[in-house]
Amino acid sequence: MSGVAVFLIAVGCADIVRRLASHRWPAVAAGPLIAVTTAGLCGLWHPGDIVLIGIAAVAAAAWELACTRAERIGGRWQIRPLILFVGAVALLLVLSGLGSPVSGPAAAWARWVALPGLDSVDPGRTVMVIGVVLLQLVTGNQLVRLLLGSVGSVKPAGQPQASDRLKGGRLLGPMERLLILGLSLAGQLAAATAVVAAMIVVA
Repeated sequence: MSGVAVFLIAVGCADIVRRLASHRWPAVAAGPLIAVTTAGLCGLWHPGDIVLIGIAAVAAAAWELACTRAERIGGRWQIRPLILFVGAVALLLVLSGLGSPVSGPAAAWARWVALPGLDSVDPGRTVMVIGVVLLQLVTGNQLVRLLLGSVGSVKPAGQPQASDRLKGGRLLGPMERLLILGLSLAGQLAAATAVVAAMIVVA
């Protein structure tokens, strides 16, 4: 699962860079750079790890390029990044046996930090949670936008959007996802279910 975690961290960080930068190339470069950096911090340098990190790095760069083109062109192009994302995660899951346990500075930090319960959690799971949290910030909105665009509900970038008058969803969406994720990790599944139910009622 370490390859999936690295991919999620790389995509989550690169998407943040893409939203902050005026050009696409910083985000395209950020994906592989963050994947390699994360691998180094997690001590993932065995031969099998290198295969997984290579897949994660290439897929992260391809994701940024595909998303940029999908936003510009629209239409059926918006389904391609979704296929790429799902395909990359599926491939990394199938090949997850090649990965080694998380070690290095990331594991040492997980043992050192004084957060309640974190000292007893597997470092690999901690890295996965970090990747999932990063995915909620910008990538979650991107996935929803691509899904809506693939069925014609969102127009290409530069054209008037029905959501232009309701921009609060871009902030509320990540907040709601982080709240649900936090409640789930804390074991408060009933509270997380209540949040989801409230979101459905409001929608």
